[in-house]
Amino acid sequence: MQLGDWIKETRTWLGKISELPGIETYVLAGEVLHRPKSWMISHPEALLTTNEISQLDDLRSRVLKGEPLPYVIGHWEFFGLDFLVTPSVLIPRPETELLVEQALKGLDQRNDTAWIADVGTGSGCIAVSLAKHHKNARIIATDRSWQALKIAAANANRHGVDSNITLIQTDLLQPFRNCFDLVCANLPYIPTAQLGGLSVSQHEPLSALDGGTDGLFWIKNLLRLSQQVIRPRGRILLEIESDQGNSAMNWINELLPFTEAVLLKDLAGKDRLISIQF
Repeated sequence: MQLGDWIKETRTWLGKISELPGIETYVLAGEVLHRPKSWMISHPEALLTTNEISQLDDLRSRVLKGEPLPYVIGHWEFFGLDFLVTPSVLIPRPETELLVEQALKGLDQRNDTAWIADVGTGSGCIAVSLAKHHKNARIIATDRSWQALKIAAANANRHGVDSNITLIQTDLLQPFRNCFDLVCANLPYIPTAQLGGLSVSQHEPLSALDGGTDGLFWIKNLLRLSQQVIRPRGRILLEIESDQGNSAMNWINELLPFTEAVLLKDLAGKDRLISIQF
């Protein structure tokens, strides 16, 4: 079978379930053939071996059955870096890059060591991205899931920043007192009642999605802890669901009345991030 024939066939099948069948087809083919997209486009006549066809068909079958592409190939890009992912962690998403961008803006203004917490680290994409782009960052990355922490550790090692990141299994930041200049948190924020109707809940870990009755359970608990863990003039960056901006800001005004909170929008123009300055 020629490569071009497999690509044409796969694009047709994926077109029934995907908005980007062409991109996903080339991602799958590249995973098996270890060739860039440009090469595959210019070599449609390339003959596939029996083993390559078997591997390609297996990956395609998993996608057609609904398994997310990042889990199928075992890695995904975030902030220009490639991260290992498994069903034990959330798939890194582009909207979370806003949090990293805002964190780095603040860190660029200081030359001393910055102590940072990444709460609910999951794959470690936030912690690793910050450590990779800011050499003076010292990061405590926490998660309730031991399986998630193992993936985060592998990603820290993969990108050579494991000496900058300490991984701890705990709820939020329970053991810490007055030690962080910056707290970053992409916590579970989907209301429990909405989870059943979302495709994301069929594959990604529910513990990383379920935000309680109003979606703000973990965020409110972190806000209550924040004054005991943040240093003077420290900052918190919270990712939120796009419809939670007003509710979250009301809780911040109630729990942290002497802080300055700003609601930031993502590239789609949706509320996505809250910056809280102490």
